[in-house]
Amino acid sequence: MRVPVAPFSGSSAQANPSSLGPFPNSRKIYIAGSRPDLRVPMREVQLTPTGTGGGVDDNPPVALYDTSGPFSDPQAAIDLRAGLAPLRRPWIEERGDTERLPAFSSRHANERLRDGKTSGLRFPAVPLPRRASAGRTVTQLHYARRGIVTPEMEFAAIRENQRAEGAAAPLDAPGRRHAGEGLGARIPDAVTPEFVRDEVARGRAIVPANINHPEAEPMIIGRNFRVKIN
Repeated sequence: MRVPVAPFSGSSAQANPSSLGPFPNSRKIYIAGSRPDLRVPMREVQLTPTGTGGGVDDNPPVALYDTSGPFSDPQAAIDLRAGLAPLRRPWIEERGDTERLPAFSSRHANERLRDGKTSGLRFPAVPLPRRASAGRTVTQLHYARRGIVTPEMEFAAIRENQRAEGAAAPLDAPGRRHAGEGLGARIPDAVTPEFVRDEVARGRAIVPANINHPEAEPMIIGRNFRVKIN
């Protein structure tokens, strides 16, 4: 027997409850940056105790890189029709180097907007795109090469550290981590916003931060960072 499926509607779309909420044995935490609107998400995982032969040692929780967005935050209000919160919008606007387009400039976008057959599929809140103001450049590479540390760079630096500064012992202490082979990587004990800026300026790393995706949580990709792309 075929079960009838209601057609998708952008005006009534709802998130699947199974995709929301916390993961087992862990909780979502936020590490504060230098400004109130800079809160870096992490996943704090509870560890089981370790048997030592003569007893049991408790292990402190560890903070992991968390890319689940607000969907795993039980305090977040998820509304697909409103879209994700534009956490980077204040950072973009305060730089004063972008402007809103008066209308969509993409031929494809305008064709879709005129297509009455798909009008019910569209979400109601679709912001007009931004572009760089005349004579301005709005990439993180441009800011880095001007010596500017952006909120995106600070966000990425905090994310990279995974709260390691709160560990009971340094990661390179005896028994904590194998020395390994860096294969040319030079990762400092603590990643600072200035280190992120310098690596981006040298062309050795990137911070994807499209001005038309202010909801995107900044992260960094590069040889001296946790995320790499071959």
